[in-house]
Amino acid sequence: MSPVTALERAPNKLQRSLMRLDEAPAFMRGWVQNIILRRAVPFTGTAGLRFISLSTDRVEVRVANEARVHNHIGGVHASAMNLLAETATGMVIGMNVRDDCTPLAKSLSMRFVQRASGGLKAVATLSPEQAAYMQANEKGELSVAVTVTDDTGAEPVQCEFVWAWVPASRPKKN
Repeated sequence: MSPVTALERAPNKLQRSLMRLDEAPAFMRGWVQNIILRRAVPFTGTAGLRFISLSTDRVEVRVANEARVHNHIGGVHASAMNLLAETATGMVIGMNVRDDCTPLAKSLSMRFVQRASGGLKAVATLSPEQAAYMQANEKGELSVAVTVTDDTGAEPVQCEFVWAWVPASRPKKN
């Protein structure tokens, strides 16, 4: 049996939910998308994260440099940077995980390189080989590439996120 590519396989639950956005008027889709995703992961709404683009191979998420995410020097707090990168990597995993599996963050590392200037964006990517691996295995783990840049284009933090997926728990029968 050959591995199924992202283009050949049926959409998963998250993809099917987002496909319903096609029913909304074009001018409202971005707003509705953010509402749907913030309901799925409420803390992203608390921090004001905005989902810019979502696909099976690339997810872009932004956070503005505003008071609710400030640190003591007026920049984006380290925890908000972590949330931004974790959300982007988790969402690209979520766009690829099988419906019978649950994704889990396994580990992360962050190295702060320089002070951030302005807002930040995180872009997480998954290769076709990684997506095929997720489809072929009911459990496993992957390191997900993510780049975090500020409004000047600088990369103030370098991150690595490892995500795992396991079979979804099934309700016990009495």
